[in-house]
Amino acid sequence: MGGVGEPSGEPGPREGPARLGEPLPTFYWEQIRLHNQPGDRWLVIESRVYDISRWALRHPGGSLPLGHFGAEDATDAFHAFHRDLSFVRKFLQPLLIGQLAPEEPRRDESQNVQLVQDFRALHQAAKDMKLFEPNHTFYILVWGQILGMEVLAWLIIYLFGSGWVPSTVATLFLAISQMHSWFMEHDLGHSSVFKKSEWNSLAQQFVMGHLKGFSSHWWNFRHFQHHAKPNVFCKDPDVAAAPIFLLGEISVEYGRKKRRYLPYNHQHLYFFLIGAPLLTLVNFEVDNLIHMLVWRQWRDLFWAASFYSRFFLSYLPFYSFSGVLLLYVAVRVLESHWFVWVTQMSHIPKDMGYEKHRDWFSSQLATTCNVESSLILDWFTGHLNFQIEHHLFPTMPRHNYHRVAPLVQALCAKHGLVYDVKPLFTALGDIVRTLKKSGNSWLETYLQQ
Repeated sequence: MGGVGEPSGEPGPREGPARLGEPLPTFYWEQIRLHNQPGDRWLVIESRVYDISRWALRHPGGSLPLGHFGAEDATDAFHAFHRDLSFVRKFLQPLLIGQLAPEEPRRDESQNVQLVQDFRALHQAAKDMKLFEPNHTFYILVWGQILGMEVLAWLIIYLFGSGWVPSTVATLFLAISQMHSWFMEHDLGHSSVFKKSEWNSLAQQFVMGHLKGFSSHWWNFRHFQHHAKPNVFCKDPDVAAAPIFLLGEISVEYGRKKRRYLPYNHQHLYFFLIGAPLLTLVNFEVDNLIHMLVWRQWRDLFWAASFYSRFFLSYLPFYSFSGVLLLYVAVRVLESHWFVWVTQMSHIPKDMGYEKHRDWFSSQLATTCNVESSLILDWFTGHLNFQIEHHLFPTMPRHNYHRVAPLVQALCAKHGLVYDVKPLFTALGDIVRTLKKSGNSWLETYLQQ
């Protein structure tokens, strides 16, 4: 197993991609795992070995999600992220350098082979049921709601003036529009609305840029990493909360290293002051602007500028400049609370730590949970109360989550896995309880000699 090629000692492969018509060189995991560095990275997909070292920088989903699967079997992630596999395989072919040796296991030995096979059968069953096909009427209604709330907010101020009551109602309508724009952006980012990627891209830039004032490139850069390795430190940017908040294994690590930048045993309390209200208003705003400037996303910068121009020009006839700014801050704070509680109730209380190299199904199941469904809750969360299904099938339109959920539950029951569904207020409370538990873990470790 020491060299490239068959065990008989045949010469190794030449540099570069495999040529059509020639037998593919064989590789062992021992060799593949050596190629997991920036500029030298291999992937295994469907038992074939690909050198993605140069392609990673041109990958439409960004280089980091690819890097997170470096030297691993990325078959299920590949299927999960791409709707048109035949199209994507055209880009893979020039990167092909070999195949796994026949006697090699197709994935990490710690992974449940039968579970992986059953999940792939489930994925195919969902395709056969056409659950990856969007219902365009549903998305037309979503568009109508977003734009309708924007118009209603302006009409309220126009008809009733800029007093406290109409301003409060307008703030609520604008927050609803902003939050459901997140949900729409979420759908577009996963390419589940339009079949043509260029239409998805244009619609995403309009929603994220003109309707929200953010960069679609920035959002994809963050969000694809989150889906690739949810709740994995150094790979999922959504859990990079330190040194403000400590979660999971990080809390013990900070305690052991005697790090005390904040009173972390009280983080469940200051979360209400600087966590939920300031995420989109401060963290996202700053991170988004830096990203556009560093990555030179001038088109996204133009779209974002069009949002701010429209917002201020729409309300300057009714308020002073400072009044419009206050309206904007109020909308962002309300939106931020909504965003944080909806997204984090399914992630923060779940398993959070360093890379464990689990199979796709086990990884997504361990790091997400669902919240009980109802028509109102489905609307309020944008169907993100079905986080398990969303993470297992990221390109599936959200209106189909309830249809695939029974199949996922059956697979969990077959393998004795927990399909975690919580009542809404239990899920919300678990955010605070988890922050408190992590803070106490930090303090206990910190005080140890």
